[in-house]
Amino acid sequence: MEFGVDAVGAPTHPEPCLGVVEGDSVRELLGNPLTEWRRAERTWPLNRVKLVAPILPQPSKIVGVGRNYAEHAAEFSNPVPKEPMIFLKPPSSIIGPDDPIVLTALSQNVQHEAEIAVVIGKTCSKLPDSESSQPYILGYTCANDVTARDLQRADGQWTRGKGFDTFCPMGPVIETQVDLAKSSVACFVNGERKQYAPLTDMIFSVDFLVHWISRMMTLLPGDVISTGTPAGVGPLKAGDVVEVVVDGVGTLRNPVVAPA
Repeated sequence: MEFGVDAVGAPTHPEPCLGVVEGDSVRELLGNPLTEWRRAERTWPLNRVKLVAPILPQPSKIVGVGRNYAEHAAEFSNPVPKEPMIFLKPPSSIIGPDDPIVLTALSQNVQHEAEIAVVIGKTCSKLPDSESSQPYILGYTCANDVTARDLQRADGQWTRGKGFDTFCPMGPVIETQVDLAKSSVACFVNGERKQYAPLTDMIFSVDFLVHWISRMMTLLPGDVISTGTPAGVGPLKAGDVVEVVVDGVGTLRNPVVAPA
């Protein structure tokens, strides 16, 4: 978990620092959660800190998974994939909670895609089926795989449509213990629910995805797997507020603004 402190009456950090949420407060962490760390003495009220994207260091890659919910594939008249469909989003697209999603003048149809994201905590390569993926997972966070749908369709591949700056909100924290069998993902736009599914509706589970992706590319500490979105994706416009809610993780909230 990562946070910066910038509030009246609270200390200000020139750079974000790490912390762990303890009830209504945040305790500073010393060290690196990917290697060794310990709790420090300093704490701040949770409502007086600014949470930023909980990714430190910046990931070498964000691996997206397409059409991982059957109903989402069906809403675009696409078949259910026999193997995971993966793509990459650039790390430069990451923003944190409450940071604005900036629309692009190149697209007339930017859409939300609520997802649970897996944060890798340990180098993982060619993971055998007999070995669990859990020791390689640091935790889970909320993600919004913002997509310029018209560009995605026009290009036939997904890099441009999903790669714009601000098109990968993440946060608010990394939760290290989530019961995936009892969790769900939802999206709200201006308070109205647009997407919802239990995580058990995934075609390919988190464990399967970590194994499968590790056979093509080495997953490094801090890398992210965004696991796919359920049905109900829809357009965003300037002035909207979009929220991704993952049960057991939290709520990722971002305003939407027009391009400069």
